[in-house]
Amino acid sequence: MKAKPLLPVVLLAIAVAVAPACRRQVAVPDTVPPPETVPLASRALAEDRVVNVHVPAAYAAHPDSAFAVLYMPDGGIGEDFPHIVNTLTALTEAGDVVPLIVVGIENTQRRRDMTGPTEVESDRKIAPVVGGSAAFRAFIRDELMPEIEARYRCNGRTGIVGESAAGLFIMETFCLEPALFDTYIALSPSLWWNDHALVRGAGDSVRRTASLGLTLYLAAANETDVSPHVEAFAAVLAQAAPADLAWIYVPRPDLRHDTIYRAESAAAFRAVFAPS
Repeated sequence: MKAKPLLPVVLLAIAVAVAPACRRQVAVPDTVPPPETVPLASRALAEDRVVNVHVPAAYAAHPDSAFAVLYMPDGGIGEDFPHIVNTLTALTEAGDVVPLIVVGIENTQRRRDMTGPTEVESDRKIAPVVGGSAAFRAFIRDELMPEIEARYRCNGRTGIVGESAAGLFIMETFCLEPALFDTYIALSPSLWWNDHALVRGAGDSVRRTASLGLTLYLAAANETDVSPHVEAFAAVLAQAAPADLAWIYVPRPDLRHDTIYRAESAAAFRAVFAPS
């Protein structure tokens, strides 16, 4: 979903120490209409994966229409899928966003899939296996996206949303394979990974997005291990972003790592998926 260029938002930030950025807390259960469950035998990951798909009310009401697709890691029924679907449903009913098909990817080994290679020894200790983001991206690109496009009426516009380690994966994809999605939403991404390598290489990565017409929405909660790196990436955007990259950076010093996803997602969706 393409958007008009967005001006970067500059706010005052107050940094305090919080829990490490890849650590997640159990969310309050949400109810959501039963999604369609799509099982996939992934060759890229050498395992079976479960995907949850929610179609908007407009999908049945307008059988001749096609819709944009929002992909999300952490997309299990016991993960972030329900609250994202509920948020988008409310925003769609209010006319604040266009109707979206939501594709939630349930986790198996989250930290394996969301992280790229690292040279930092302490990074390797966060899980038995890390550094599998390339295979996870191949699963999305080569297996999941074709399956969704074959099953549903898609209009060719795609986005991805996630927080923390999922935000890291989103930013890595934006940097390494930016054409995979049209719209990127990363909330408190764990850009400290691998000695903040994505930030150190941000200049070249941002310049490579020229002519793609992408949209990037970045936000960071009050976290000493996250917000400085997100702010540094935003500073690179301010200097190097091509004219056709629509981007916005929102510091949220009033939020914590465990509250930013629910608190900021609605604003992000309004900004990047507003009706034209």
